[in-house]
Amino acid sequence: NTGLLYHAFDEAKGQRWADPQTGLSPHFWSRSIGWYFMAVLDVLDFLPTAHPDRLSLIKIVNDLALCLVSYQDETGLWWQVTDEKGREGNYLETSGTSMFAYSLYKGIRLGFLNNKFLDFADKAIEGIKKLYLFKDDKAEYHLDGICSVAGLGGNPYRDGSFKYYICEPRKLDDFKGVAPFVLALLEGEKLKEV
Repeated sequence: NTGLLYHAFDEAKGQRWADPQTGLSPHFWSRSIGWYFMAVLDVLDFLPTAHPDRLSLIKIVNDLALCLVSYQDETGLWWQVTDEKGREGNYLETSGTSMFAYSLYKGIRLGFLNNKFLDFADKAIEGIKKLYLFKDDKAEYHLDGICSVAGLGGNPYRDGSFKYYICEPRKLDDFKGVAPFVLALLEGEKLKEV
């Protein structure tokens, strides 16, 4: 058990990408985990303090944070296929990394996560800046290393294989990477004000 969350689940177990016993997709995609992590924290913004499920959501935040930091690369980023560090074709991906940084910062700011996670969030942001943020000759900033899309099923059929995840196009300045990067920067700044 990795502690990571699979990209998808097919209750009917009928999709070709789904495990016939569990219905789970075969891989862990960082951006899908990032969406989940952000969503749990954002739900906690609106869930009353006395809500009976609040503590279970806070536990999810802590468990996921503990798990994710063990997969962080030395560069500070996370891999496109989260648990396949260094596998040929896998790459350090911006959107998932930004979502994890946002979630770590926000979890700390709201008091759900220990301050020990701050170093991991800071390292993620610094890694993105070093590897993928650059200024062009017009002095405009750009963000690279963003997976364009990685859905499953559909037409043409997306099979959820490792090859599928690493062969999807990477885009410059894609909003699915820029937006969480900006949100992470804002959460980092908010944390300094606390």
